[in-house]
Amino acid sequence: MTMKNIALLAGGFTGEYEVSLNSASNIANNLDKAKYNVYIILINRDRWFYEQGSERFDIDKNDFSLTINGEKIKFDFAFITIHGTPGEDGKMQGYLDMLGIPYNTCDVTTSAITMNKAYTKTIVHGIHGLNTAKSIRLFKKDGHDIATIASALKFPLFIKPNNGGSSVGMSKVYTPGELPAAIEKAFHEDNEILIEEFIKGREFSIGIARLSGKITVLPATEIISKKDFFDYEAKYVAGASDEITPADISAVKNAQIAEIVTEVYLRLNCRGMARVDFILLEDTQDFYFIEINTTPGQSSASLIPQQVRAAGMSLPDFYAELIAE
Repeated sequence: MTMKNIALLAGGFTGEYEVSLNSASNIANNLDKAKYNVYIILINRDRWFYEQGSERFDIDKNDFSLTINGEKIKFDFAFITIHGTPGEDGKMQGYLDMLGIPYNTCDVTTSAITMNKAYTKTIVHGIHGLNTAKSIRLFKKDGHDIATIASALKFPLFIKPNNGGSSVGMSKVYTPGELPAAIEKAFHEDNEILIEEFIKGREFSIGIARLSGKITVLPATEIISKKDFFDYEAKYVAGASDEITPADISAVKNAQIAEIVTEVYLRLNCRGMARVDFILLEDTQDFYFIEINTTPGQSSASLIPQQVRAAGMSLPDFYAELIAE
């Protein structure tokens, strides 16, 4: 069997650079050394490179190759684990498409659309059983009338950057007086923000992937945040939230959720693995879609690895399936 050269792309241009590096090292540890030669390629604004000891070897962007000690290495596959731009928003996918290099994520169009929360909500709207929070989208260049916003939506409200992958720049506000500062905080991260009604209920996240040609829904995780909402700190600081996998959901509800997220995956034309975050409304148990994440975190404590283990699968097999697919 010939060994495959895998470029594991990590880093990126956002605040989630470190998170991406954790994901990459966990994936590298779980890729079968007998099948794959794995090269972690760091993607920065000014350089794409591979580190070996203290040496750095630059990627030739003309053909996405690496030359080490006079030997040219071409890649059979790119495993993208960059959270945010340029790995989650379609830019890297477009570049790899032009070079004819297969990769593990959604294509350009889907990656670009799913990074935009407002567009995604528009596409998934109308799926049977799926609800979305009422929201308003604001652009930095427009005027923002606080009174209009306050009268159109019911408090408390969530204010978040429309394109942020990671919960940075989010706020929860209870009164119109808090809106201006929250809007400014979100605009610090993005030129486009979303203000939406807060949905009160239990918060979940569920992984989904196409494995051996069939769509597999992983066991859901319930996220019980010790903070007011699942923000950057709750997500990445140990102990700031409890994660229960598999979540305590009835078999009937689980089947309904699996059907909804499968429909989301199909409608958005996803590939590889994705993670859907949702809330089950407090009193009615209605399913409210929050967002879909197309390059979900892969550090050993991340949700998808937890869910893969809960499903009784091994991570090396899971990643090998994604590559084979």
